[in-house]
Amino acid sequence: MVKYIFVTGGVLSSVGKGILTSSIGKMLQARGLKPTVVKIDPYVNIDAGTMNPYMHGEVFVTDDGGETDLDLGWYERFLDLSLKQENNLTTGTIYRSVIEKERHGDFLGRCVQIVPHVTNEIKNRIKNAGKAVNADIVLTEVGGTVGDIEGLPFLEAIRQMRVEEGYENTLYVHVALVPVLDVTGEMKTKPLQHSVNELRRIGIQPDTIVARSPQMIDAEALRKIALFGTIPESSVFCSYNAETVYQVPLILDKQGMGDFICQRLSLKCDVKDFVAWQTFVDGMIHPEHEVRIALVGKYAGLSDSYVSMTEALRHGGAACKTKVCIAYLEAEKFEREPECLKDLANFDGVFVPYGFGPRGTEGKIAAAKYARENDIPFLGICYGFQLAVIEFARNVCGLTDANSTEINPDTPYPVIDLMPEQRGIETKGATMRLGVHKVVLQKGSLAHKLFGEDICERHRHRFEVNLDYIDALKNKGLCFTGKSSDGRRMETLELPDKYFYFASQFHGEFKSRPGRPSPEYFGFIQACVNKKLGLPKV
Repeated sequence: MVKYIFVTGGVLSSVGKGILTSSIGKMLQARGLKPTVVKIDPYVNIDAGTMNPYMHGEVFVTDDGGETDLDLGWYERFLDLSLKQENNLTTGTIYRSVIEKERHGDFLGRCVQIVPHVTNEIKNRIKNAGKAVNADIVLTEVGGTVGDIEGLPFLEAIRQMRVEEGYENTLYVHVALVPVLDVTGEMKTKPLQHSVNELRRIGIQPDTIVARSPQMIDAEALRKIALFGTIPESSVFCSYNAETVYQVPLILDKQGMGDFICQRLSLKCDVKDFVAWQTFVDGMIHPEHEVRIALVGKYAGLSDSYVSMTEALRHGGAACKTKVCIAYLEAEKFEREPECLKDLANFDGVFVPYGFGPRGTEGKIAAAKYARENDIPFLGICYGFQLAVIEFARNVCGLTDANSTEINPDTPYPVIDLMPEQRGIETKGATMRLGVHKVVLQKGSLAHKLFGEDICERHRHRFEVNLDYIDALKNKGLCFTGKSSDGRRMETLELPDKYFYFASQFHGEFKSRPGRPSPEYFGFIQACVNKKLGLPKV
């Protein structure tokens, strides 16, 4: 029988459900089991693709082109999986499917209701996710907070799964905040107790509770949580602040959570093996070097807007035994105060990430220019790639007003333009160039040195380098060393005369993994370290 683990959260959102779910999966995976993961987002959007990063963090893109919640990125990184868009359920996807079935006549004239039709759709999606990959365990994280009105159908669905799949095949994990008062240093369990009571009111009794706290809970807090949660003290665990989130599986396993889950679900587990994971974690927390990276973005006020990029930089750092310190700099500041550009000289590398629309673009372009002129290691991703092309066209090729038609439709030099197949598309959701596409690399180039062979990487964009300007850019020294299979699309650029100046249209961060970093991020961090040490460029 497939086993099902359901993770719910209380008190407030962003309490760490995604990391906990990933950590549970890692503990089971280390014991030789095969998990898969489903993320439930109760918002009515079909997917995360049309949301501003300030509203929901980054959009994580899957191989099959799904625009999903950022938690799928955590699942993929922790478990080294390649998930699909079906692993992310939203209210929008569920209701759309139910309504389409009603229009098709699948319900034979019945009155379509939340129970059983919507809840059946939810349960079927969860079960199908496990069947698709022949998983031993399906972990399902219910987004939001217990008590949110939009989450009620999903909670009802997982309540029903206990009845249908059996006690021995289902496990409810509840995580909630246990704050520590600044004034007295006292741990307060009352918020957690209230969230457990709300969960019970819905009909779900948690089998295990994880206290999310700044520090390990004391014996009194543990006793209260167990007593008022109506579970044994041996079923209470604590996810406390750690140096890196990758320590969390090790922390929880040391407390006995992995063994508890296996015993509770009667899972036959092999001897656990955390050797490779521990090696990676040790590289994270015991570095030999340190570099400072300036991330110049337009969503710098919310680091979750760049979570996959941040982690890819850290993966690269761990591989180089280097601590990566990232400063999230608002690009608009360089537009308002151009004199602040000189502050970039204090960093070992400049990183320009993705983005959409005109806000902050001139600041990003200025940062790319400063890095190029001062030979600071530079990495640009997606929009950063496009803006590096614009900067080079303006300041090296003499095309003073060069721009993207996304920013200025009337630019006389549209070096970045809308892809032909995007013309005429009016809807925004799921209509970009999405998912995995092959990239052919030029032999002997930096791209080829980094990746070693032709690659398949994930994309998310509507605009591309205008082929009409390729010769003008190449004649001045800009090298496009990665292209699409048909040669129509420029995928990577580099400046061979610089220490490290590289950019890609694709998003290497989405496939970066602990112990196996994205080559472009690893190369960037390695270059930052080497230049700081005074070593010759690769």
